[in-house]
Amino acid sequence: MRYIDEYRDREAARKVSSMIRATTTRPWTLMEICGGQTHTIVKYGLEALLPEEITLIHGPGCPVCVTPLELIDKAIAIASRADVIFTSFGDMLRVPGSTKDLLSVKAGGGDVRIVYSPLDAVTLARQHPDKKVVFFAVGFETTAPPNAMAVFQAKKLGVTNFSILCSHVLVPPAIQAILSSPSNHVQGFLAAGHVCTVMGYEEYIPLAERFQVPIVVTGFEPVDILQGIAMTITQLEEGRHEVENQYVRSVRRDGNVPAKNLIGEVFETTDRKWRGIGEIPRSGYRLSPEYEVFDAERIFDVSGINAQESPLCIAGAILQGLKKPHNCSAFGKECSPEHPLGAPMVSSEGACAAYYHYGRLGSSPGTR
Repeated sequence: MRYIDEYRDREAARKVSSMIRATTTRPWTLMEICGGQTHTIVKYGLEALLPEEITLIHGPGCPVCVTPLELIDKAIAIASRADVIFTSFGDMLRVPGSTKDLLSVKAGGGDVRIVYSPLDAVTLARQHPDKKVVFFAVGFETTAPPNAMAVFQAKKLGVTNFSILCSHVLVPPAIQAILSSPSNHVQGFLAAGHVCTVMGYEEYIPLAERFQVPIVVTGFEPVDILQGIAMTITQLEEGRHEVENQYVRSVRRDGNVPAKNLIGEVFETTDRKWRGIGEIPRSGYRLSPEYEVFDAERIFDVSGINAQESPLCIAGAILQGLKKPHNCSAFGKECSPEHPLGAPMVSSEGACAAYYHYGRLGSSPGTR
């Protein structure tokens, strides 16, 4: 496969690494936003290919990880009902709530099912008119179009026993929150290529100008990420702060216009709480008034559920790039993939899971 071979080529990676070393003259701190990029960086040991002056820190780009604890508890409460078929992508089933997870609900007899598309949940609702079918709509802008399409189709088909539990979050407000923080030390960003495939990158231009930081839209393979780092470092060394697109094979400036139009019809922006971080203004989607009859929180009246994070878990600091997983005293001890304290240990995009699975357990080369 062309792009896999081309963008995992060892010699190409070495050439870009050499270019980065030749360009870098001073210390710089960069943040990759996407958890998929984090996994590539840790899996392939890309930090070991960089000069000591460059520090990579991991951002809040794992949608499973930033889903608030109380929303997991709401999902568990809904899924525990005898009249509900609760559907979700598989990565949400082991995310811990206050006392248990969705997999435990399934083991206890709850009808919890893994689906591969939200449209599968609409089909289930049509097949089971005696049940209330709920889809756990979690994700960044990347998964918003199919989730919007599911709601759109349910309305069009008159499927009244379908709803979504919505936990969509948005990348640009998160970047703004990080850059506005007094503790921020990020000087450049690698933006998530799949998000920009949907949304384009025009929203990032005001952020780059306001905060004077370069933002480079970057893919997910090793050479993609190294090229994104090279482009970011070049801007920093030249005193520029622009939005550039490394991921040209997938991303266009205005994104996928039909998908954005569908999102705009079904959803509207809202303040959203991020797990471990807190509320970020206008950082999420909720169903628009025309489609709010498909809102599971309203249907099942779970708005009063609140929860507190484990005091041992430092997921919030990790998601903000303030600490790395091996800085957590519970990492690999009280917290493991088999017994996770927080979502970053079980999500396929979680930083803690990446460090655990790929053996980055301490301050060795490639984990600084």
